[in-house]
Amino acid sequence: MGIKEQLKEERDKIVKGLEETYRKLVEFKKQKKSPMIVVRNGEIVAVDPNEIQPTTLYKRNAG
Repeated sequence: MGIKEQLKEERDKIVKGLEETYRKLVEFKKQKKSPMIVVRNGEIVAVDPNEIQPTTLYKRNAG
């Protein structure tokens, strides 16, 4: 396996971990009835976790 393939494999594992972490965070916030603090249009806002999508997909660049 070449270095490019190894880097792609590692990147895919990291992204998969980020997606799983996000899912768990949203689930936790819903259980605790605690707002999600996010940045929207450069402003910090509190969002009801029930308004947040339970999953997200990170953009994966080719290459």
